[in-house]
Amino acid sequence: MISGRGGRIGATCTLIAIVSVAMGAACRSPADARGVRGDTLLVAQGDTGKVLAPPGAPASAFPLPSRPVADIVAPRWSNEDDRDDIGEAERVFRLLGALDGKHVADIGAGDGYYVARLTQRVGTTGRVYGEDITPRYLELLAARARQSGWTNVEVARGEPHDPRLPTGVLDAAIMIHMYHEITQPFGLLWNLATALKPGGRLVILDLERPTWGHGTPLRLLRCELAAVGYRESRVDRDVPGEYVALFIAPALDKRPSPEAITKALAEKPCTAGGDGR
Repeated sequence: MISGRGGRIGATCTLIAIVSVAMGAACRSPADARGVRGDTLLVAQGDTGKVLAPPGAPASAFPLPSRPVADIVAPRWSNEDDRDDIGEAERVFRLLGALDGKHVADIGAGDGYYVARLTQRVGTTGRVYGEDITPRYLELLAARARQSGWTNVEVARGEPHDPRLPTGVLDAAIMIHMYHEITQPFGLLWNLATALKPGGRLVILDLERPTWGHGTPLRLLRCELAAVGYRESRVDRDVPGEYVALFIAPALDKRPSPEAITKALAEKPCTAGGDGR
C-alpha cells in the first residue's frame, strides 16, 4: 500500500520531491514532483490523516500470503499526464459505474491521483476516502487536499491489514497498482468488507507480473479474493499486460470467518505457480 510525509512544524514547510523507481514505473519529470499540476506542493509535518474507525480483526487472525510481497516504493505509479493520456482512470471508472453522491475509498491513495479525479465524480453529496499507511504519502495527500480546496475528501490512516474505515459507509473501493504491496491481503480484504455496503464494489488494477515484479497474476488475485468471499464480476484487458478487475464484496453474514479462511488456505494455498505467475 502507500503513504507519505516531510517538512517542519510551524512556519516552515519543506518541498517534497517524489522519487520513484521500479519496473519502469518511475516518476519521470520534475513537474511530477508537484502535487497539484503547476503548483509547488508544500507539506507541513504532522498531517498524517485520521484513523476513522476502531480496529477490526487483527492481522494475527489471518494467514500470510503464499507469495512474495513487493516493497512500497513511491506515492504514485507514474506521471499523471501520461496516465490521463492512456485513459487509465476512465477504465477504472467504467467498472465503478455512476458515482454521483457515492462514498468511495482509494486504498493506497498515495499522493492523490485517483482522489483528485474521484472528488469530481462523486460531487458535493458524495465522499472520497483517501486511505494509506505511509505517513509521508498521507502528508502529500493532505497538503494536496488543502491546496485544492477539496471539501468532500477524508484523508484516512489505515494499517496493512485494516483500512480502519467506518462500518457500512462505502459504495465502492479501488486498489490501483498496489495489491502486490499488501503484506496481509486476507486481513485487509476481510476488514474492508466491513466498511463496504451490501453489494459494494471493489476494483483492482494491476499488471500481469509476479508480485516481486510489482504486479499480481490474475489467477493469484482471483484465488485470494475468493478466499475472503469476494465474487468476481468482470475483468477488462484493454491494455496488454494489465487488467482491471471488478469484484463484489461479500455480505457480512456470508463472509467466511478468519478461522475458516486460515483452514481453507492451509489445505489449498493461493499460489502464483512455479514460474512466479
